[in-house]
Amino acid sequence: MLSRRLYTTASRFIAATKPTDGFIGAIGNTPLIRIASLSKETGCEILGKAEFMNPGGSVKDRAALFVVEDAERRGLIKQGGTVVEGTAGNTGIGLAHVCRAKGYKCVIYMPNTQSQEKIDLLKMLGADVRPVPAVAFDDPGNYNHQARRFAESLDNGVWTNQFDNPANRQAHIETTGPEIWAQTGGIVDGFTCATGTAGTFAGVTRFLKDASDGRVKSFAADPPGSIIYSFVKSAGREMIRGGSSITEGIGQGRITANLQPDIHLIDDALKIEDADTIAMLYRLLDEEGIYLGASSALNVVAAYQMAKILGPGKTVVTILCDGAYRYQSRLFSRAWLESKGLLDAIPEHLKKYIVLA
Repeated sequence: MLSRRLYTTASRFIAATKPTDGFIGAIGNTPLIRIASLSKETGCEILGKAEFMNPGGSVKDRAALFVVEDAERRGLIKQGGTVVEGTAGNTGIGLAHVCRAKGYKCVIYMPNTQSQEKIDLLKMLGADVRPVPAVAFDDPGNYNHQARRFAESLDNGVWTNQFDNPANRQAHIETTGPEIWAQTGGIVDGFTCATGTAGTFAGVTRFLKDASDGRVKSFAADPPGSIIYSFVKSAGREMIRGGSSITEGIGQGRITANLQPDIHLIDDALKIEDADTIAMLYRLLDEEGIYLGASSALNVVAAYQMAKILGPGKTVVTILCDGAYRYQSRLFSRAWLESKGLLDAIPEHLKKYIVLA
């Protein structure tokens, strides 16, 4: 009997770990991690989709693959062509990986406010990185518009247009949402995460709403400086920015084409302050051993708040977008934290993790 159980266990393990088809085959099927300390504190199950375990290190691997393969299906790019995108970092990293795997050149326009770690990684992956001044979307010099104009100048090039390309949202309708549903056995009461392009938030929301016949609640998480919170709270009457945030790649000044079809599915919105984000980032490192970037920590704060709103016994899922190693020169620097007025947000017993001057 014991040998039969061992054989069954081994067979399942082998099936789950069979070789994937290169980098692309390894995208998705990430673990769903129970955040034990927060679950115990709230009486809920707080679960984080470990998207930092994608082969390119972030949730954006999924979108990168879908937008490139969508361009291929539509005949917008042929072998040897150039993929161009405007990105604050993680989509660019995912695209750089996918382009290497598929044999395309990759050109990335990005705001010059992004972390040096992201820029260095893009260059190491062979991308042509073009940092430009960070200006609003309605400015012709915005990094997205510069990316579009450059792609239009190429004979065999495509602007993947992550913010308004529905293939981004589709990636999460077809993969992330179904994975969450399967991993929880359909026992999901709430989903929350921040939006940048809104592909992840809208795609997962759409799938979970459809799969549950509308039972799953969806809360948009928003950093300071983004209009999503005010838009949702005012039922679309206001788009107030108000302030700025340390988070990268999330927050928005408009309603993207990825969000537009599903905006009516949002049940509520939460504004998450940077002080709460940074405190959670350090808490998760200390109590859970999870090394997350600021946007992931913001998502966990939102899941924690949502759990308290929904009440004990509920299951709340969020997205752990990427790891802290892409931001460590900032997030673990005493000088940087002081410059942002965030040093005092970190409890004294957690300041031991501030290892950079």
